Amino acid sequence: EEEFHASGQAHIPRPLDPNACTDAEWGDYMFFRDNPRGLHHELWNHVAGCRQFFNATRNTVTYEILETYLIGTKPQFTEQAAPLTT
Repeated sequence: EEEFHASGQAHIPRPLDPNACTDAEWGDYMFFRDNPRGLHHELWNHVAGCRQFFNATRNTVTYEILETYLIGTKPQFTEQAAPLTT
């Protein structure tokens, strides 16, 4: 059993009025996610512990976790402020 589980891309805003969305807009919200090479902000769950959700910034090339932060807050690391790797 894994202690942590990745739950997909972070910072996906839910449509304000889902009933007003077209099928294409709802499909985009439900199914289409970024899959970048490099920094990616992800939603994670501590499934074998406190069961809390949190965000993490992870490098998808090296699998390095650069930071974790609370949902609703902004990440410290972005593409513009990425740490240098060698």
